[in-house]
Amino acid sequence: MPSPSAISVGIDFDNTIACYDGIFHAAALEKKLIPRGIQENKKSVRDYLRSAGAEDAWTELQGYVYGARMNDVSPFPGALECIARLKKKKIPVSIISHKTRHPYKGKDYDLHAAARKWLQDRGISMENVFLMETKEGKLEQISRCGCTHFIDDLPEFLAEPAFPPSAKKLLFSPDPAQNVFLPRDILPFQTWNEISRFLLPDDPL
Repeated sequence: MPSPSAISVGIDFDNTIACYDGIFHAAALEKKLIPRGIQENKKSVRDYLRSAGAEDAWTELQGYVYGARMNDVSPFPGALECIARLKKKKIPVSIISHKTRHPYKGKDYDLHAAARKWLQDRGISMENVFLMETKEGKLEQISRCGCTHFIDDLPEFLAEPAFPPSAKKLLFSPDPAQNVFLPRDILPFQTWNEISRFLLPDDPL
C-alpha cells in the first residue's frame, strides 16, 4: 500500500455508499407491484418486475425511490465511517457517480438534488461530490480528481477499457457470487470494514 499522503480515493454513490435494498422492497409493496414473498433486496424486486413484463413500472419505481424516497435510504454499514476516517487522515475523498438528473419515466424528480441532500444530511461536504450524467463523464472525472483508488459496485464499470490505469479498482460486493471470475486487477471486498482495513492498514478500527 502507498503511504496515506499518496492516496486519493474516489467512491461511487448508488449501491456503493447508499443501500437501496429495503426501500425498493417497501416502495414496491406500497405501490402493490410485488407480492410480499419477494426477497428484500433491489435485485429481487427488479428481477420480479422484469419477469412480469413490467419494465416501465421498474423504471418509474427507480425514479420514485431515487427522488421522493431518498430520505428513507440507509448507508451501507461502515461506509460513512470509512469516509470519515479517510478525511481524518487528510486523504482526499471524491464521490463520483453516474446519475441522470431526472428519471426516464414518471414524475420529474431532481435526482441530483435528492442525492446531494442525502449526503449533506450525513455530513458530507459538496466540495468533492460529482454527479455525472454519462458513464464517460464519470470516467473522465476519476482522472481529473487524480484518484489512486476507486470503489464501485459494478465490475463491468471497473473493467471499462477507458478506466484510468492509474487507479486501483476496488469492487464493493456484499454478494460473494459476484466476486467469482473477476479480472485480476479488480480487488473484491464484501464489507466497508474490509475496505477500511485495506486503505488504512495502520489505523485499527
